[in-house]
Amino acid sequence: MYTTLFSPIKVGGVRLKNRITMAPLYLGYAGEGGTVSPLLLEHYRLMASGGAAMITVENATVDHPAGSGSNRTIRADTDENLPGLEKLAATIKTEGALACLQLNHAGRFAGAQEVVAPSEVNTFGRTPRAMSIEEIKSARDKFVQAAERAFKAGFDMVELHGGTGYLLAQFASPRTNKRNDYYGGSLEKRMRFPLEVLQAVREAAGNKPVGYRFLADEWLPDGLTLEESGVLASRLSHGGVAYLSVMGGTYESFSMPEVVKASKKPGYMADLAGEIRDHVRVPVIAAGRIAVGHIAEEILASGRADLVGLARVLWADPEWPEKVRREMEDDLVICDPSCRDVCMQLVMQGKPAFCPQWSPEKTRRLKDLYE
Repeated sequence: MYTTLFSPIKVGGVRLKNRITMAPLYLGYAGEGGTVSPLLLEHYRLMASGGAAMITVENATVDHPAGSGSNRTIRADTDENLPGLEKLAATIKTEGALACLQLNHAGRFAGAQEVVAPSEVNTFGRTPRAMSIEEIKSARDKFVQAAERAFKAGFDMVELHGGTGYLLAQFASPRTNKRNDYYGGSLEKRMRFPLEVLQAVREAAGNKPVGYRFLADEWLPDGLTLEESGVLASRLSHGGVAYLSVMGGTYESFSMPEVVKASKKPGYMADLAGEIRDHVRVPVIAAGRIAVGHIAEEILASGRADLVGLARVLWADPEWPEKVRREMEDDLVICDPSCRDVCMQLVMQGKPAFCPQWSPEKTRRLKDLYE
């Protein structure tokens, strides 16, 4: 029925069995200190078991604690993390999905005592320290080292986190990059750091694909907009990125009434993906409440994207791909926006996220694995 959705595609030279990917989703499932916990392993086993082609593990920090969003952010910054990452990659691949690790530096959104960013721009009452040139180069190198660690652990590809207003996006944004040196000012200079990180990681990756979580629009009046992000997308494409996973918004815009209202609509970020796809020559992933098969198929068939990224949709029902393929959509466990984002409220409180749509048995089983 959904011929495009379940057709294969090559991404960075790697064959994906269908167009369904898991978009990165932070749930607070790692152990204290960012370790790979039993709950995290079981979560990703479930995500990979339902038939999605690629699973993207969220937000592995390249620099702890300076770049970690929380103490339960997965770590990829030292070799001590390798055994856990190896188990995580193997768990996903054993279930028949490709394993991708998202690499991130949180910048001004880090949970560290002292946070760093391109510029001293107030962030929810805290002002980060502007990074020196040496610190910028060090951050680039740490992305490279984390990527090397991910590939050594067995991941098939990595994704650079340039979304949600994190460090790579902070450099690109006129709102958060007020520098007047080599890395700030004009769009050309603001793009330098993310482009340098891509180039350096690609060199380290060899023939392994390097994707990019891409912020198309901050949805803020003085932030990054499609006019400038389209230029960055084109440069990333020419720079050899394997794919762009397109999203909109940051922590500073997610709670705005107009954004909250828009985010309840099916496929609400697909148009952003379509705008970016016009600028690039690589596959584009669309995300944003793609809850049922016909919406996913329409997004692909319309040419707005080449793949779909399911985050909370797949988390609520890991069997989504197989149920849709077998035309059993009446049996889907649907992520219900009327629950007022209970899962994300738990995460913001530093607690692990659990879905109110789950059966009591499943919730108890996963809670028993929480450390």
